[in-house]
Parts: sequence; structure tokens; C-alpha cells
Amino acid sequence: MRIFLPPQAVPEALSALPLVREGRFIHFCGFFAALPLLAALVVFFALASPAFAQNEGKIALSIRYYDKKIYHVGDENPINVQITISNNSTGLYHFRLADDRVFSIDVDTRTLSNRTVESAETLKRKRATAGKVFFRDIVIESGESFSFVENLHDYANISAAGDYVVQLRLYPELLNADSRHNAAAGSGGAENQQAILTSNRIPLHIKPIPLTGEDGLPVALDIETNAILVRERIAPDQVVDWTLSARQKSQWERFFLYLDLEKMIARDGARQRRWRAESEEGRLRMLADYRAEMQKSTIDGDISSISMDWTIEQTSYDYNEGRVVVLERFKVGGYTERKRFTYYLEKEDGYWRIVDYVVVNRGSG
Repeated sequence: MRIFLPPQAVPEALSALPLVREGRFIHFCGFFAALPLLAALVVFFALASPAFAQNEGKIALSIRYYDKKIYHVGDENPINVQITISNNSTGLYHFRLADDRVFSIDVDTRTLSNRTVESAETLKRKRATAGKVFFRDIVIESGESFSFVENLHDYANISAAGDYVVQLRLYPELLNADSRHNAAAGSGGAENQQAILTSNRIPLHIKPIPLTGEDGLPVALDIETNAILVRERIAPDQVVDWTLSARQKSQWERFFLYLDLEKMIARDGARQRRWRAESEEGRLRMLADYRAEMQKSTIDGDISSISMDWTIEQTSYDYNEGRVVVLERFKVGGYTERKRFTYYLEKEDGYWRIVDYVVVNRGSG
């Protein structure tokens, strides 16, 4: 959108425009007020000409995940991508950024077989609607960059699990009517006579919808039998008995079913600080590593050791917290070792889970 003024109105219009700076880039809602009239007019026509973008080859467009998570089909959580325009040239770089970013950028999402993913329905409607496109003129100084975040769900209709590749195009002079029509046919492929910026490619992995039980909670699969394991609403002493029995039979999926690994990780101060600093994907890796370490008995070896037999000596619990004391016997070389375990449990969503334990050696015999 350009505004043409009669010559006599130019000085008054220019003097009314304020100079606005945000960070290290300039909004040209009024850069000219600080310049003499002649210099302002020279700059104005320079910005409007293609020559201003002569350093475009040194302008970089890059994308990365803003807060990467584990994504599932049908998940309403956003897939946020940070978009950065960097000026690596020696001059200024000028472009227009629409208030509704679908008129400035186009996202090309493809499967590994190079099939283009269909555009989101909301994007198709916006680009097919005739109307004014409001935008800001932005200038990035040499050596600086400008970033913003967009949700991929607003651009691509990702309706199937699998692996994808995402690439983005930025249109410095906005998507015109013809290119909007072409872009609406798919999440990529919009062409424009204007010079465009193309980003790097990033992989996107969409997982299937997690299996859930009748209560809607995620279920575990028994690797040995491939049967679905679902937590049951059993008493704290039964939870402990289930866990010890599963470990005795080396049924790891059953063993972990009633262990709250997140809260067990939090028992260690260093791990707890790392947990709080991790993203969702990082926390899932921590849980996987913790499980693997328990299976190797390199951490929490007491609880993951195999008991010969055990006796539940005491069980006490209220509405949310429980405590079970168990005397367990272990075969160690040529003798039997006794240990008294105190398991602490908490109830969440009606299910008791082990969150901590204390062990005291009781000698041999």
C-alpha cells in the first residue's frame, strides 16, 4: 500500500511522522522527520526502488524450533518456529512485514517422498479474501537481525503421522493477489516476480496418537507379550507387590508401570535442577535415560535388584499419601542378605504410584 501526496503537502506530512526504534531495527513510520526535506525525498525514493535491495544475496533467512516438543497427530499444541532475517551486508535491508504474517511468508512442508502438504484451511480463506493488507516497513541495520515466531499449524494441514521437511519463504514486498492464489493450492510453490528469501530446511517428526485406556490415560505395552498394560486402582500394598513381582520376573514394562519416574528423578538435587531447565523433549530423554540406568542397576540399584522373596510388614495410607514397609531377601554370593524397604506412594487421578523409597540393611540370615 503506497500513499501519493501533492507536492505542497509533502513537508507537512513528513514533519508529522515520528521516528520509532525498536531494538536495533527501524520502523519507517517516520524516519524522514529527522532529515532535511531534500535528503528525505532522496531516501524515500531510494527505499521504493529495487536498487535498495542490491545486497539481498547477503541477507539470510533462517528458521529453528522456538520451544521444540514431542508432537502428535491431532495435538492442539502449537508447533512454534522462530524466523530470523539477518543482514550480513554492509548496508541497510528494507522489507515489508504484514500484520497477518500469512501475507509475508509461505511455508513449504513436504513428506520425505517430496509430496507437498496441503495448506491449512484458515490460510486458504485469508489469502482468498480480497481486502486491505496492513503492514509495517522495517529496516534491519548492517550486522543485525529481526526475529518473530509463527505456528506451523497456521500454514500446513499436518494430519498424518510421519517425518516431514519444513522450509520457509519470505516475500519482502508481500504476497500479491496472483501469488496468494498459487500459494493457497499448497503450503509451498508460491512464485512472485519480486525477489524472495528462502530459509534452511528443518525436520519435523509427528508421532501417532498415543494409545489410551478407557480412562483416557496413556497405556504402556508389555514388550514380551505386546499386551496393553493399564494401571488399576489397587491399594498401595498391592502396588508394591506388583512392582516386586514384575522385577523378579524381569518384566520391565510391568515394573515401571507404577513408578512415578518424574518424582523419583526429583529426589536428586542436580537432576531436579536439570529437569526444570529442560524442554519437553529433553525431559523425555531424561526419563528414557533414567529407565535405562535403572535397568542396568547403575542408579537406584536397590529398588531394581531382584528379591528372592519379600514380606509386607506394614501398610498405612490416607487419601493422597501412602507408606508400605517391606522386608526383602536377596541372594548375595553364598549367603542371603535382608533389607527393609519403606516405599512412599502418592495417589494421582485415582492411581497409587511409588514416588520414593528408603532402604535399611538388616544383615544376613
